Amino acid sequence: MITTQMTKTQPIHDCIKDCIGNTPIVRLNQLFPQEHINVNAKLEYMNPGGSMKDRPARFFIEQGIKNGDIDVNTHIIESSSGNLGIALAMLARLYHLSFTCVVDPKITKTNLKILKILGANVVMVEEKDDQGGYLKSRIQMVKKLLDELPNGYWINQYANEDNWRAHYFGTGSEIAEQLDEKVDLLVMPVSTTGSIMGTSRRLKEKFPDLKVIAVDAVGSVIFNAPAGPREIPGFGASRVPEILNINEIDEVIYVNDKESVEGCRNLLLNEGMFAGGSSGSAVAAIKQLLPTFDSYTNIVTIFPDRGDRYIDTVYDDIWVSKLGCIVDRV
Repeated sequence: MITTQMTKTQPIHDCIKDCIGNTPIVRLNQLFPQEHINVNAKLEYMNPGGSMKDRPARFFIEQGIKNGDIDVNTHIIESSSGNLGIALAMLARLYHLSFTCVVDPKITKTNLKILKILGANVVMVEEKDDQGGYLKSRIQMVKKLLDELPNGYWINQYANEDNWRAHYFGTGSEIAEQLDEKVDLLVMPVSTTGSIMGTSRRLKEKFPDLKVIAVDAVGSVIFNAPAGPREIPGFGASRVPEILNINEIDEVIYVNDKESVEGCRNLLLNEGMFAGGSSGSAVAAIKQLLPTFDSYTNIVTIFPDRGDRYIDTVYDDIWVSKLGCIVDRV
């Protein structure tokens, strides 16, 4: 006998930007079957632009319009490895704004195509910086474009306080409403640190004893670790974000590219979730933590973006083999 379950009717939105947020939380029962561990994953890759960067992109533009920094003549400029650029390109379309995205050769082919399809002007930097990455080179290009483009406006996600505010009022507030049970750990991959700052600040209002664990890439300098090569874009950074308050982070777990890939593959094989590189990093970090849990522990993590952005990297067997990964084929 087939039974049907009535679901709450969703409102009809006036615009795609109104679909940003209200993402679901799913328990990872297959990947973490231990009875004393509960892992809740907020699926930020279900935002319309494909990532949690939709939230700050909307906040940046709407606050900029509100305070007069952005108007119809503004030319928005930002450095991005893909997700924020895509989100800004989507919002720029809606608000009829010009947008230039500064990228580097590590951007995935998919992200580059999406940016161009959405109408973004794309500027590619080719020269590596003194840390072997491209972030500093991208920032130099942004400053050059600010001098050249009339009405140029740099979002500056690493220093813009609206970055964490977007997640305080968005991601963090939603999790606080979705979960009534006490949350013990917040485990989040980092890059600009806006998401972990905003989300943790809001959650600590409801769960004062919350422990905040940042998941960073091996080779990232966010928490003053030695710089090194990193292959997965959008995870870790080559600079310390101005919006980071390191005193609000209880622990940092480092995950390398190989562990991130294996986390993504295991997530797909066990939970059917097709998520991006930093999501795999969160999975790998939680696995590192497993031996430390000797009593019931309720965990929240974030899956920032979709797996289709990584078709030619994380989910490409040839690319993966170069990292020395031993994973089941997906």
